[in-house]
Amino acid sequence: MQIEHATALINGLNLHYVRAGSGPLVVLLHGFPEFWYSWRHQIPALAETHTVVALDQRGYNLSDKPALWQHYTIDLLVDDVRGLIEHLGFERATIVGHDWGGAVAWTFAMRYHGYVERLVVMNLPHPKLMIKNLWTNPRQLLRSWYIFMFQLPKFPEWLAKRNNFEMLTKALTGAVQRPGVFSAEDIQAYHEAWSQPGALTAMINWYRAYVRQGMKHLNQLSTHSVHAPTLMIWGTADGALGQELTYGTERYATDLRIRYLTDVSHWVQQEAPNEVNAVLIPFVRGEG
Repeated sequence: MQIEHATALINGLNLHYVRAGSGPLVVLLHGFPEFWYSWRHQIPALAETHTVVALDQRGYNLSDKPALWQHYTIDLLVDDVRGLIEHLGFERATIVGHDWGGAVAWTFAMRYHGYVERLVVMNLPHPKLMIKNLWTNPRQLLRSWYIFMFQLPKFPEWLAKRNNFEMLTKALTGAVQRPGVFSAEDIQAYHEAWSQPGALTAMINWYRAYVRQGMKHLNQLSTHSVHAPTLMIWGTADGALGQELTYGTERYATDLRIRYLTDVSHWVQQEAPNEVNAVLIPFVRGEG
């Protein structure tokens, strides 16, 4: 299968993406601290029937990296997705997001519902449930300690550089339940992405914008239900986000399916690609 690398000028930024296949559009949105490569196990399968585009979201890998946290508000992130769909010449797309990409996907589906054919979110709760648990669930608050550490100016970037990305590498590899999920070549690819000028600050600025813009603002954006068919895939061994964050999602998505994958970590689509694809592919094709 041939993967094409391309760049689109969207909202004043050059955003890099990879593209494969033909047919209806599927947009893949990675999380922290990743890039398009997060979807390497899904792209070939999806491309059999669809045009698949995996975006380097703003601040990541080969996409532009504006310097200020104000450039990473949720409003701008979802507008990047709309701009990408329009740039590619499509009117609608199936949106698939993991981690922070899931937050963008949820918010995009609520704000721009006319653009959404189907929605898939992996290991990221609905924004209202995330905010609720941060304020009322002490266990989740402890799990999310890093969000508050990331608010410190310059320190997280210094720490990551000082230990040669060991902190970020452990974030990827330390929680997986199955051996061999990330090869040496995979880790090298991540290190190259993190080494891009400005990448560390840009990635962390997503978290700074989340807190400084105000979670209240994100909560206000989450007032509309998602009416597109929605699939949640959740690895139950996620050390950062508890399974209880999924409870009550049906209040915010009128056509919802949830598939729990037992003993799979936060990096669900990479740790269990066969299980994920067995659920994802039929759903995207409208078969499940």
